[in-house]
Amino acid sequence: MNESNRGLVVVAEDEPAIADLLSLYLTRDGYAVEVVADGRDALEVISSKSPVAAILDVGLPTMAGTEVCAALLSAQNWTPILFCTARDDEIDRVLGLELGADDYITKPFSPREVVARVKAVLRRSEARESATEDILSMGGVEVDTNARRATVLGNEIELTPTEFDLLAYLLRNPGRVFSRDQLLTDVWGYSSAVGSRTVDVHVAQLRSKLEPIEIIRTVRGVGYSADERAS
Repeated sequence: MNESNRGLVVVAEDEPAIADLLSLYLTRDGYAVEVVADGRDALEVISSKSPVAAILDVGLPTMAGTEVCAALLSAQNWTPILFCTARDDEIDRVLGLELGADDYITKPFSPREVVARVKAVLRRSEARESATEDILSMGGVEVDTNARRATVLGNEIELTPTEFDLLAYLLRNPGRVFSRDQLLTDVWGYSSAVGSRTVDVHVAQLRSKLEPIEIIRTVRGVGYSADERAS
């Protein structure tokens, strides 16, 4: 494993050729990389070494990538997760995002694109650290950006890293309507080529977790905003 000032990325992939390719490109770009070939090892390494991100193949042996993701979230480990799979079914993609993944990419893929998405994760992390507001609130929803804690009517709720970032971003800009492309750029950190469905899935999940409070408003044909009038 090479030392790097960009941080460690865990690559959990049981196909050696793909793992080697991802490791090569990530290392070239200044990341330290640790490759594991099964889910249980992935969970152990991510839990113990605090990587900046993890790339998980969905079909890992011993423990599926989705199970690894669920176990991390259950332990309140918010390491950003990018699922990788050979399947390109919309249901699989939506399920992956609902389970808490920050992104979902299907094989075959460009390793440069994967590196770009890891960079986007780091940009979001840096943006969180530089944010000036500590507490954001609206209509019974409160977000503590330093503690990464969100509550609804005083009760703490569990959000994935991307759900948290999306909610905080909207609350920092109350009443402002953002297009899906704007949210992909500003929250996810990459272009709309990924597809607006990613935004819709995260908004739907976020709304369900904020119930009974309704503060995310859909502006038909435009996008979304945080607005107390949504209720």
